[in-house]
Amino acid sequence: MKHLRHLNKYFYKYKWWIIPGIIFVVISNIFGVIPAQVIGYAFDLITENIQIYMLFNGFNRQQIIYDIFSNSLLYFGLLVIALYLLRGLFLFFMRQTIILMSRHIEFDMKNDIYNHYQELSLGFYRRNNTGDLMARATEDVNRVRMYVGPAIMYTANTLVLSVLIIYSMFDVNTRLAIYCLAPLPLLVIIIYYVNTVIFKKSGKIQERLSELSSFVQERFSGIRIIKSYVREDYTRTMFEIQSNEYKKDSMSLVKVSALFYPTMLLLIGLSTILTIYIGGIQVMNGSITAGNIAEFIIYINQLTFPVTMLGWVTSLIQRAAASQKRINEFLEISSDIQSTNETEREINGNIVFKKVNFTYPDTGIQALKDVSFEINSGEFVAIIGKTGSGKSTLANLIMRMYDVEQGEIDIDGSNIKGLNLKNYRSQIGFVPQEVFLFSDTIKNNIAFGLDQTTDEEVHLAAKNASVYSNIMDFEERFETMLGERGITLSGGQKQRVSIARALIKSPKILIFDDCLSAVDTKTEEEILQNLGKIMHGKTSILIAHRISTIKNADKILVLDNGSIIEQGTHNELLNLNGTYTELYNNQLLEEESRSI
Repeated sequence: MKHLRHLNKYFYKYKWWIIPGIIFVVISNIFGVIPAQVIGYAFDLITENIQIYMLFNGFNRQQIIYDIFSNSLLYFGLLVIALYLLRGLFLFFMRQTIILMSRHIEFDMKNDIYNHYQELSLGFYRRNNTGDLMARATEDVNRVRMYVGPAIMYTANTLVLSVLIIYSMFDVNTRLAIYCLAPLPLLVIIIYYVNTVIFKKSGKIQERLSELSSFVQERFSGIRIIKSYVREDYTRTMFEIQSNEYKKDSMSLVKVSALFYPTMLLLIGLSTILTIYIGGIQVMNGSITAGNIAEFIIYINQLTFPVTMLGWVTSLIQRAAASQKRINEFLEISSDIQSTNETEREINGNIVFKKVNFTYPDTGIQALKDVSFEINSGEFVAIIGKTGSGKSTLANLIMRMYDVEQGEIDIDGSNIKGLNLKNYRSQIGFVPQEVFLFSDTIKNNIAFGLDQTTDEEVHLAAKNASVYSNIMDFEERFETMLGERGITLSGGQKQRVSIARALIKSPKILIFDDCLSAVDTKTEEEILQNLGKIMHGKTSILIAHRISTIKNADKILVLDNGSIIEQGTHNELLNLNGTYTELYNNQLLEEESRSI
């Protein structure tokens, strides 16, 4: 139960739902126990009045005895019906409080988990797959809801009803009550054993479900690759293997439950037999009446449902504990990136790296080694280098997606760690290497970075990204719905929509992470010309592979194996006759060979 302590804050929040709910549980069970006593009295009334009725056989007064007897039975019958109607009414109130409370807690939990996910750093998402994140926020939360709702409701119902019934049993006859309840300690031992088994199996099942969800999510995302390589049958086989593993673990848990319930019913049946046998002996001795036996049998049958529910509730609690443990694992993770400064300020875009070293924590790969450079406010700076040289890492560090392990990054003379993170990032426009567009309209994708925009601003951003004419060719134009990850658009169109999304913010710092690779040279030149106008006096950072893209930059940084080996203007770097010159000559040869 220690994993479920996390839910105490929700119980405290909704205490005015729980308290009335428990009160309704008590009242409903009082109205559930009293009918057994009424029926016991009615049973005694029947046995006694039948004998009196038979004594007056042949006399006129027999009809009077019959009428009195009939009216008494009708009275008891109506009383039992009224009691059960009242019980049903309060059961309804019980469900309307406790079950509705569980839905509110489910809502709060999902929001808390999602908000916590939002606060976690990029490194967290590199270490965990999407399917597992989704499973913990949906399937696991749903299992926890079954604990805070039905499990608590039936547990309270079972405890209250059991206490009332056991008290009523001992109030009637102590010896008979002891014999009736004798099998119950054995039931406690069985429940304790089953609890442990269910907890272990539930945790394993949830892990299997997460793996299955991750597999399906990833395969659907990569369906084009699967079809391109004709791997549908292979993927189907792999899915079947994982599904069978999940089914195997689920069936194992079902078998435990299947043995548990018959065992409980067997023990209840044993109690009934003991009641009739011991009770019959006591009736003959005159210790109790036949109505008391009927009352006890009703009590035992009333205990059947709570005891049966005890097994189900046990399973719910153990599953909830296993799921809450998985949820807590992520909730207890704190973000690698901490920002305590709440002061908002406008940045100018002066960036200084001071002997920065960075190693990715999840892979251990050192991406940057002793990197130092300065970008003045308003400069157009380009970064070039081979694949894996650390270009994208520089972009991530400037946006503070990660914190450096050694060295320092200053923005306008202040350490980046001391800035208000949300305020700082809101002034950066970023176009990633791997474009991501949402399943929404083109307009909403472009306007994603702002709370409020006008159609004119969206259209202007599209024109500056040289994608306006393509959008206008669509039937729905800017209201065109995009498929998952923007699958409706071509690679170049997706890149330009992503560029428009960054430009509409009018950022103080603009970072292009090799995002012009899918556009032709003419479109690239048009975008760069527009960029020069928009970003005049603002800092622009362009990561690229093509030297033709960056030759007009104010400063070019050449990276190799995580270190800056050259920096300067295009002409200055050519005069060095080093790595940059080699890259330039190789690209010239490639262009010449393509033109032949």
